[in-house]
Amino acid sequence: MIRFHKLALGAALVAVLGLIPPSHIGNVAFAATSDMTDAEKKAEEVAATAAAQEILSAATPYAPPEGSSSFAYEAEVSKMLDIVINSLYTNKDIFLRELISNASDALDKIRFLSVTKPELLGETKELEIKVDYDPDNKTLTVRDTGIGMTMDEMVKNLGTVARSGTTNFIKALSESEKNNVNMIGMFGVGFYSTFLVADRVTVASKSNEDDTQHVWESVNGESNFHVGPDPRGNTLGRGTEITLHLKEDADQYLSPYKLKELIRHYSEFVTHPVSLRQIKTVKVPKEEDEFNEDDEPKKDEGDDFEVTEEKVKEKEPEMEEVTTYEYEQINTDPAIWARDKDVITDEEYQEFWQVVSKGDGGQKAEDWTHFTAEGNINFKSILYVPSELPYALQQGQLDQMVNGLRLYVRKVLISDEFDLMPRYLSFVKGVVDSDDLPLNVNRETLQESKIVKIIKKKLVRKAIELIRKMATAPMPEEDEPTEAEIDAEGNSIIPEDKPKKIHPYISWYKKFGLSLKMGCIDDSANRDKLQKLLRFKTSKTDGENDYVSLQEYVDRMKDWQKEIYVFPGESMKALKESSFMDAFIERDVEVIYFTDAIDEYYLGNVREFSGHKFRDITKEGVKFSDEDENVAKRRAKVYAEKFKPLTKYLKKLYGSDVSRVSISKRLGRAPAIVSASEWGNSANMDRIMRAQAWAHKDAPEPHFSSGIMELNPRHPFVIKLLESIPEDEEAEVPESVKDAAWILLDMATMSGGFPIRDPKKYASRMTRVLKSNLGVESLDLAAEIDPPEEDDEPDEPEFDMPDMKEFNMGDLDMEDLDM
Repeated sequence: MIRFHKLALGAALVAVLGLIPPSHIGNVAFAATSDMTDAEKKAEEVAATAAAQEILSAATPYAPPEGSSSFAYEAEVSKMLDIVINSLYTNKDIFLRELISNASDALDKIRFLSVTKPELLGETKELEIKVDYDPDNKTLTVRDTGIGMTMDEMVKNLGTVARSGTTNFIKALSESEKNNVNMIGMFGVGFYSTFLVADRVTVASKSNEDDTQHVWESVNGESNFHVGPDPRGNTLGRGTEITLHLKEDADQYLSPYKLKELIRHYSEFVTHPVSLRQIKTVKVPKEEDEFNEDDEPKKDEGDDFEVTEEKVKEKEPEMEEVTTYEYEQINTDPAIWARDKDVITDEEYQEFWQVVSKGDGGQKAEDWTHFTAEGNINFKSILYVPSELPYALQQGQLDQMVNGLRLYVRKVLISDEFDLMPRYLSFVKGVVDSDDLPLNVNRETLQESKIVKIIKKKLVRKAIELIRKMATAPMPEEDEPTEAEIDAEGNSIIPEDKPKKIHPYISWYKKFGLSLKMGCIDDSANRDKLQKLLRFKTSKTDGENDYVSLQEYVDRMKDWQKEIYVFPGESMKALKESSFMDAFIERDVEVIYFTDAIDEYYLGNVREFSGHKFRDITKEGVKFSDEDENVAKRRAKVYAEKFKPLTKYLKKLYGSDVSRVSISKRLGRAPAIVSASEWGNSANMDRIMRAQAWAHKDAPEPHFSSGIMELNPRHPFVIKLLESIPEDEEAEVPESVKDAAWILLDMATMSGGFPIRDPKKYASRMTRVLKSNLGVESLDLAAEIDPPEEDDEPDEPEFDMPDMKEFNMGDLDMEDLDM
């Protein structure tokens, strides 16, 4: 600390007072002489002295360390700060991560070398990182007992912006057959993040290669730095000490709570212990002066009696405040992913799930995988599949879903929300730790790294494999099998009300199935694997938890069946009762029900499974190969010729409400139905699009294409309608026949799942039908009823309640209440 002479302080005070108007000075002087007490005068003098000292400190030019030499940066400082502040780091907190990471690298280096040369550790055996904060001097210090640096290394490694310790170390390992690790512990771009929070940075370092401890120092914004022997001598023994002289707006980094939070967040799993020095003030008994013999009472020479000491009651000791310093290790949790998975218990995995999930996704994980990827890119990872939907997925807010993977580089946290999974696997949580990634680049640059893309690909493959393992796992056995009851004949009695056991994957799939379907749409590379994970309800599944995989469906297809029949709709009940199902029920053909909105998009993007195309039964083109093809063609030809007058007339009558009228080959009980064209939207898709249009009020209502009117040539309604059509095309068709034709279209439209296009005309037609069937001649309203006058009813007699004010329940005799 710089000390000032009293005369200098006095001169500074005069300079300060010279800036104040005389009138104010007079007022101050008057107040000081007339109103202020001695204590207030003393406090005022201290405050003025402190202000003068601060002014002088600010006015004093920067003095480099004694005996140091000046060096120029290889890169312009302005460009350096622009890279650090504007391009690399958007979060100031990152500086502490970089410093601890560099310290960890330096410790790795000395540990590596000490394996073959234990003497390198010398007297400094502990490999550790310590963080100190000094609120009085506004400094933050990070100290390690690593490899340290010589003066030449400090000039080389701290004077070049573009030299990255991480990338150079990776390059050194790749180019050296002997695994040369000389680049570990060298500083790179990450070191300069300290200037985000510091006005001045001081680095002291002691290497085994040099007997002298050196110091490096630079001021934020200057184009040079200073290096020289440390005036303090050898205070480190070995290692590096970085002291940040914090900016005015960086006081939060002097808070032990803030520092503990940052260390735990970024360096929770660093291999070496990271400790934070805690400053505590405690009260201890004040030390008393030693006993003075002169204070002992003396006996007068003339006294014949002895003075006896009375037992004096001990007084409570006087207390004084003492400042203590002690280090607390912050990163006490081991990196579970770096341990051998064979020695990790399920309880430990579930405990770590609580760390990575933060309570979002269920109290326990459904399953997990712990693996090490080796090859061109090496990394370790633990991936978890949650047991419950994360909150964002529960609310249907996929865009708000936060990616659940933490990315580490050599156990140093890079991001706790890194985008390593596609959106359909955003529910997967866990950690990824790679030694091949650079530390000192921003998140956006890292996202585009080729290494990250390779890691992504492997992670997706592992996540899908984990879900496949869940799907193919055998049904778990009951924890406590119950003893079966035996009847009189010795047979086991099976309880009728015993619920059917549900496979754990079905319970999980009912929550996460939509995400897997999204993956089939988005991820074409893994589509085949994902489709095998899907489960569906079909026309042959009755139970609430009965589901069928696509592979199971294919395995039990009819011998003549070539396509996978699917039926998209709004509900299971509506699909089962639909006229589209008649022909399939008659032939005992299984149909997959698509009741999720995403199923329509899945069907539009995924055309087949295992070589079998999907066939939407609500669209044209449905054919059955269970009968002779030649007979089917000849029958279709006869029906088309017979009903040609009717189909021609109906197309003319309906106009643009239908795209065409045809004779159906698949209808059973229904007289007619409206289906969609093979490449058009189904009725269910039209419903979804209408809902989306209504949800966005400003969006125009979508235009829906006309459907195909399919007639059942065997139905009496259709046959009767054919007979009602005049043979002469120019003849007038009775209105009753027209109404019947329109009602037939209305029925077919609703049976096909489409809405009535013109409800007003539909109501008019139904009114005419009711009028005719009921024999009503006119729709004029009848005259209003004139009700007769009724006699007034007599009033009910009044009943006066007795006065209960003087009534007391305690006066009642219980015998009076006996019935």
